[in-house]
Amino acid sequence: MEMTRVNRHDPITFDGHANMVALWAARCAQYGKRTAHREKRLGIWQAHSWAEWFDTSRRIGRALMALGVKRGEPVLILSEDRREWLYIDLAAAAIGAIPAGVYTTDSAKQLAYLAADSGASVLFVENDEQLDKYLTARADMPGVKHVVVLDRDGLAGFSHPNVIFYDDLLAMGGEQEAADPGLFEAAMAEIRPEDPRMLIYTSGTTGPPKGAIITHRNMIFQLVAGRQTLDFSETDEQLCFLPLCHVLERLVSVEAPIANGSTVNFAESPETVFENLQEVNPDTFSGVPRIWEKIYSRVMIMRADAGPVGRRAFDWALAIGDRHARAERPGLGLRLAHKIADVLVLANLRRMLGFANARRVTSGAAPISPDLIRWFAALGVPLVEGYGMTETGGVATVNTVADNRIGTVGPALPGVEMKITDEGELLIGGPCVFGGYWNKPEKTAETMTEDGWLKTGDVGRIGNDGALTITGRMKDIIITAGGKNITPAEIENKLKFSPYVSDAVVIGDKRKYLTCLIMIDQENVEKFAQDRAVPFSDFASLTRAPEVRELIAGVVAEVNKDFAQVEQIKDFRLIDILLTAEDEELTPTMKLKRNFVNERHKGLIGEMYDA
Repeated sequence: MEMTRVNRHDPITFDGHANMVALWAARCAQYGKRTAHREKRLGIWQAHSWAEWFDTSRRIGRALMALGVKRGEPVLILSEDRREWLYIDLAAAAIGAIPAGVYTTDSAKQLAYLAADSGASVLFVENDEQLDKYLTARADMPGVKHVVVLDRDGLAGFSHPNVIFYDDLLAMGGEQEAADPGLFEAAMAEIRPEDPRMLIYTSGTTGPPKGAIITHRNMIFQLVAGRQTLDFSETDEQLCFLPLCHVLERLVSVEAPIANGSTVNFAESPETVFENLQEVNPDTFSGVPRIWEKIYSRVMIMRADAGPVGRRAFDWALAIGDRHARAERPGLGLRLAHKIADVLVLANLRRMLGFANARRVTSGAAPISPDLIRWFAALGVPLVEGYGMTETGGVATVNTVADNRIGTVGPALPGVEMKITDEGELLIGGPCVFGGYWNKPEKTAETMTEDGWLKTGDVGRIGNDGALTITGRMKDIIITAGGKNITPAEIENKLKFSPYVSDAVVIGDKRKYLTCLIMIDQENVEKFAQDRAVPFSDFASLTRAPEVRELIAGVVAEVNKDFAQVEQIKDFRLIDILLTAEDEELTPTMKLKRNFVNERHKGLIGEMYDA
């Protein structure tokens, strides 16, 4: 499929603005005292306005200027999601600096690497726990001259020559503005579309993390394309819970709400996401596959606890919902049955899950099982899948609620171009393509073709209708000893549709047959064991229980029915360690890192082939 080179330099504006800072300032002036953010304090949701966002960011920006932060210099933010994250983000961007997030799960050593690689002189940390990381590794980050701590809790009486507190920084910025007003606005006026809007560090699964430069133009393009593709409203309520270090959450919880005037509610913590969902009942919501898998698992537990009558009612309503969702033109009888099922069961379920108002929910950052999308459709939750990566500014393709081509990641955004190489690799062109890797021109050259296409590393195909299907990663392709090429993602997604499977890694490169390492879903498998009086003392003993192994063997056998013999799993082992985002085997978006898993569990893998 031949395409001409994409011109990535044509002017792009959103509502007349060519950079995010100008758009943000205009929105803050437009909306003033209207609510921009909500977050919980002492159990009560507190509202914060657009005017507060601008005024606070101006004070932070003036303080950063006083601390010597220069245009083009990264500013590091190490914090969970909260409104101050956004205040710092826009303050840095407005003075021409480059905000860069650090995952709260990163170690002191990883923080030191990012500080050295970015060259940042200012680091924001949330609390005493994150400050400890700086204090532990400060000798390895001599370039960091100032550390700003957001919360004083646990730090009464603490003093360090490099450390200041957030409220003191705000006071400093206020004094600077009073003494010499207008410098913040003057700095904003200097921002150009090709300037970096943010620095997003990739997860570093195949080496040290690389800082991807996302430009203002990249983000403005995303907003223009999003407006043409998806529906947005000023009255929308959203829930921010994925790390703001990740480009997807930055796009949906910072850039898009700026563009569309929606209200962002911050989850209290990663552990309270489901409770906060119920409280906020967002109009739009974006998550990674693990979130959707977890919701499915929770509903399956509720079903199991419902008793015979409740289970029959649930199964009947879901079957009606599925038929209704699949029907192009549902007949009168099906429409009536669906109305009854919705009133009696499905609407209550959506309310209980926090999706009573959901007009559109999306999944991204990793492949999701088509069966799971259909299951949510049966519930009446319009889940659509999109595709993108850090290097495409977040989104390159997306399905819509009106035209949800399940099994694909949808057609390209308007202005994005795609082609498939002879080797099957997907190439992306257009204004979404990032500005390169920070201080790594050789890595940038490796990921771009000579005529400007981004090499995604993903294997895919483009249908006659223009919809893209991703079948796996180039580096994950398994070539068996018999020469058969297998992309493991489809097999793994089928396994993960089971409520008892949290994640799976298919093994088999240069081997005679396929095997699999499986991470069980702790909550569901524990309930399975308790209901059957299966003895276990901890997670490891749970994975060793014969009944649990038999349960997962049944899941594997059922999945094998959908695949040719050469693609079937001949043996499996259960990972006996309960993994969290702090573990190196998991990315911050809860994906298993194949290389880490293969190395750490090579003993289990050896067993399956030695046997």
